[in-house]
Amino acid sequence: MPVRVMTLREHLHRATDRPLAGMWVCSGSPLVAEICAGAGLDWVLVDMEHSPNGLESVLTQLQAIAAYPVTSVVRVPTNDPVVIKQVLDLGAQTLLVPMVSSVEEARAAVEAMRYPPRGRRGVGSALARSARWNRVDGYLQDADEHVSLVVQIETMAGVEAAEQIAGVDGVDAVFVGPSDLSASMGLLGQQAHPDVVAAVLRTFEAVRGAGKHVGVNAFDPQVAQDYLDAGARFILVGADVALLARGSEALAQRWVPAGGQLERDSY
Repeated sequence: MPVRVMTLREHLHRATDRPLAGMWVCSGSPLVAEICAGAGLDWVLVDMEHSPNGLESVLTQLQAIAAYPVTSVVRVPTNDPVVIKQVLDLGAQTLLVPMVSSVEEARAAVEAMRYPPRGRRGVGSALARSARWNRVDGYLQDADEHVSLVVQIETMAGVEAAEQIAGVDGVDAVFVGPSDLSASMGLLGQQAHPDVVAAVLRTFEAVRGAGKHVGVNAFDPQVAQDYLDAGARFILVGADVALLARGSEALAQRWVPAGGQLERDSY
């Protein structure tokens, strides 16, 4: 029989002694996903919003990650019930839904995660990895226990409605995205700007006021630590593609003389 795997919601409830640290997996490569999954982090986020990932590549990455004691989360590209249904059927248990700025949008995401009569998730468990092709006993009746939903607040409208969004039944946690949040504030690319940080901290307070867990994205180690000190319960501190980019640049800086890079042939 299939092995029971805990959702991010369950891990957050159990991890009372420390926050959970994770990283983005954006390359679209199952090999890279497996390398990251075995690194010792708490969770990895497979991204479909800003990465070259479709259903097939997400499936292979979930399969690669499943061999390791790390929690997988998939960020869907949009708050769309068809996309959410398809990604859930792949076997993704925790979804991150981006750009949730209102209670109505949060409720729509919850409905897409749940089977009728509580929601509108299409029923296809006999055909899908989510229920291991009907090998998970009682999956349809207990589906809510097998999945969890994190909504992403990344606009000022979302900040203003954060407590109400977090309070929606079926929203298990809220994740703050400072990049798009800074853009919505007219501070594009300035994630560490004091006004952006203040908005993130306002969101933390509002989400905690609703009794939910709050997380954040922060690649700068000091900013990440500051957010953890401020109460973030889960955090993303790097990305596979960013690590590869900075690492390869460091190699070039060390081993290639200034101005010595080979020229490209022209045709």
